[in-house]
Amino acid sequence: MEYFLDMDKSFSLLENAKYVLIPVPYDGTSTYVKGADQGPQAIIDASDSIELYDIELDAEGYREGIYTDVPIRQNKTPEEMVQAVFERVSHFVKSNKIVGVLGGEHSVSIGSIQAMKAQFPNLSVLQIDAHADLRDSYQDSPYNHACVMRRAQEMGANVVQVGIRNVCAEEKPFIVPENMFYAHQIRHRSNWMEEALHRLPGEVYLSIDLDGLDPSILPSTGTPLPGGLSWYQLTDFLTLLFQTKKVVGFDVVELCPNPSEKSSDVLAALLVYKIINLFSLYQKNNE
Repeated sequence: MEYFLDMDKSFSLLENAKYVLIPVPYDGTSTYVKGADQGPQAIIDASDSIELYDIELDAEGYREGIYTDVPIRQNKTPEEMVQAVFERVSHFVKSNKIVGVLGGEHSVSIGSIQAMKAQFPNLSVLQIDAHADLRDSYQDSPYNHACVMRRAQEMGANVVQVGIRNVCAEEKPFIVPENMFYAHQIRHRSNWMEEALHRLPGEVYLSIDLDGLDPSILPSTGTPLPGGLSWYQLTDFLTLLFQTKKVVGFDVVELCPNPSEKSSDVLAALLVYKIINLFSLYQKNNE
């Protein structure tokens, strides 16, 4: 497919679109399973199987228009990719579009967060992930996918981390304890969603690494770890986020498609559309 969702082409035109999806097929710094560069197209292809009506939300967000941009393919170096993402996201944000980035591995988020921080100085970043991504540098690059949230901190963004279950010792100095919601802890806390959202002042950028979900429901990712969020844990949390905060952009990253396992692709596509429907339902009240 050329564009997200099997909808009438009039809803996919830029001039009619409230939402812009930017595919970034980049896999230059991943360190375990390769293949995240195939993720954006797999999400777009899988969206063909999704109904346009969201029964849970009673919503049809596609009617506000969803434009799928041409993929960003500047990928000779991580720095080149980050700059290209920054420029593309900045362009659409300044055009009053709601932008979602489709990865690709998690380093694609750096340029998007930079663009959002330039537009929204009080930006907070909500990260759903299995990994803290707080290394200062990894494999000789500060733009490695293991360094994303460290770069966000350096930009001055407030980072809240949810679902984390893998941290290395060198990341510990950069952890903000009150902003860290480890997977093994939140499973025993009934109010963790409210606590996490309380830590998000200002506008919110949502960054979802798909390994934040449990591999029993999404195995096709680069660095899967047991103990992740369930589908309804995630969607309940996102619903509360959109009901209470002003969300200004998002990314969904780290899908590594497996030709013999398509359910991960469908889940990722459904998640992207769920986020769009949440924007459609709730963000008018937060503008």
